Amino acid sequence: MQRLIRTLTLVALTSLFICGAVTAAEPLSPEDLLALKQVTSARISPDGQWIAYTVEVPRRADEKPGEAYSELYAVSVKTGEIKTLLTGAIEAKSIAWRPDGSVIAFLFEKDGEIAQLRTIPASGGEARQVTDSESKVTDFRWHPAQNKIVYLAETPKTEREKALKAKGYQFEFYEENLKHKNLYLIDLDDPNVGGRRTQLTEGRTVWSFEFSPDGNAIAASITEKNLIDQWYAFRKIHLLDLKTGALRQLTNNPGKLGNFAFSPDGAYLAYAAAKDQKDNQVSQVFVIPAGGGDARNLTPTDFPGHVNWVGWKDKNTVAYRSNEGVNTTLSTVGVAGGDRKVILNSADAGIVFEAPDFTRAFNNFALVGNSPAFPGEVYYWNGGKELKRLTVSNPWLTERKLGKQEAIRYLARDGQEIEGLLIYPVDYQPEQQYPLVVIVHGGPESNFSNEWITRYSEPGQVLAGKGYAVFFPNYRASTGYGVEFALQGYGDPAGKEFDDIADGLDYLIQQGIADRSRVGVGGGSYGGYASAWFATYYTQFVKAVCMFVGVSNLISKRSTTDIPYEELYVHSGKKLEAMWELSLQRSPIYWAQQSKTAVLILGGTEDTRVHPSQSLEFYRQLKMNDHPAVRLVQYPGEKHGNRKQTSRRDMLYRILDWYDWYVKDARPLDGPLPPLDISAKYGLELPE
Repeated sequence: MQRLIRTLTLVALTSLFICGAVTAAEPLSPEDLLALKQVTSARISPDGQWIAYTVEVPRRADEKPGEAYSELYAVSVKTGEIKTLLTGAIEAKSIAWRPDGSVIAFLFEKDGEIAQLRTIPASGGEARQVTDSESKVTDFRWHPAQNKIVYLAETPKTEREKALKAKGYQFEFYEENLKHKNLYLIDLDDPNVGGRRTQLTEGRTVWSFEFSPDGNAIAASITEKNLIDQWYAFRKIHLLDLKTGALRQLTNNPGKLGNFAFSPDGAYLAYAAAKDQKDNQVSQVFVIPAGGGDARNLTPTDFPGHVNWVGWKDKNTVAYRSNEGVNTTLSTVGVAGGDRKVILNSADAGIVFEAPDFTRAFNNFALVGNSPAFPGEVYYWNGGKELKRLTVSNPWLTERKLGKQEAIRYLARDGQEIEGLLIYPVDYQPEQQYPLVVIVHGGPESNFSNEWITRYSEPGQVLAGKGYAVFFPNYRASTGYGVEFALQGYGDPAGKEFDDIADGLDYLIQQGIADRSRVGVGGGSYGGYASAWFATYYTQFVKAVCMFVGVSNLISKRSTTDIPYEELYVHSGKKLEAMWELSLQRSPIYWAQQSKTAVLILGGTEDTRVHPSQSLEFYRQLKMNDHPAVRLVQYPGEKHGNRKQTSRRDMLYRILDWYDWYVKDARPLDGPLPPLDISAKYGLELPE
């Protein structure tokens, strides 16, 4: 009897503890979001026993402004033991094992220094710098058979150019006087840093490259000029013979280009690329003989997804990763074509994964995976049914209440099925209607997968913790649903694309989830364009928008962006003079006079993709129409997206305040704006 009483008492206390823990759990806070660490890359050792990985570590509020740090670790596949290789105020990126597994190479940066290549023993120890490049090293590859590395860096300034700059005669010649990105080879057996460096290319810009299995050739994506627009629209794969120095073009892909890889015997090259010039994103898997010839498309006919990475299982079998709806898949197909075999599907595994890294036998894999419950972590896979999680970067995250995240589908006004992700409010009650925030992805050649989708600019779970429903639509023109679906935005900006978003709003209202009178919209880049569109053309739908690095004037945007050919080939389809009227009428500034929506405009002062003038034009047009609730905030030094912790911190809190003020609390537009000075929320010690 006493044993029974003790047992019942223990059960009661345990239940009380569990209930208390659940009750005490708090939603994800802004500070939690700003402190999240995440694994950003993972590479498996040649013997399959260890995985080297990098962890992004955000800077604290009071640190010197800058990007997040990136630390280097290794984890044992068998035991889970973690070796700390390099930590602190550094950036360690682009890791790669030497073919014998004894050394790990990586790119190393510190504040104020340019990126150089370093190596560190796999067992740990001191890192050694192996390049002394005058310009930033951006990529590298180990030679497959020798202790050598080929790396990528821009042509350094001449002594004459340095002298002119020192005397103040350094001017910018727009898109002229460019410096090419070149390949350089170094011998690591040379004791001198950067010793015996050989330049392999000149007169062209190399963007990415891979060694042939025997080390005698390099496949490289190359353009005539070092311009980001060339990277988007004009890259072709060339083969460089390392013995003769001869360079010949291998592919004639008409559109965008992804990664590429030699077959294990060197006979073929597989590559991911767009289907044609107007295809807005890499979507297909191709294979081409390394000796030259016609490329063969191995993608299934009418494939309802987008291929975005290729590799090889063996000399006869290509492997490729795809986005398919809100899931990711890894498939194989014979080099001669035929049916594909899906060998890993995030819908079954419960983990959305990035491109894999694997051993030569294709039986040991390192993956960066995440889920709706956590951001990137290291996973190991041996080809079986289960993925093995090896890291827990944020153990405290399990103590937070998160809103349920699930895929939803609805019919657009013309009958097209649209998919998206919905994060329900924390402690959701079905009979209650909630304020809704719609977060629109950029591109539009992108999509939301069913993974961790909460970021400083898209604070989904933070909003859910504050009582919002948060909707992430994969509207038409999104990737992951096939080329035909993506092409429905071609030549039709703000057409079906944004109608799909409006129809999604209606659907959530009809389902009784969203409160029609309390809706907000936000997003960056093309998502910022959507935000501006809903603040003007569709103003009746929304109380407030947060437009980040967004488009407001299609006419001036085309004249100020750094990717005009990409915009022409995969979005507009016509030159501006052939579509003046459409461009004008699909510009938010054209409809600004009717806006009844509170508008927060955010962006970086150094943005070359969507010029800051797009934000200024929108602000000015709204103000000239006596709009009472508009604010423009610009972040010094930031480009197309905020990198510094200071800018991210301010933007996150400012977005949350804007939605709370106008959406959740439904304050009137003609009243006071939210507080301008929000520095008390930064977490700093400041004088009164």
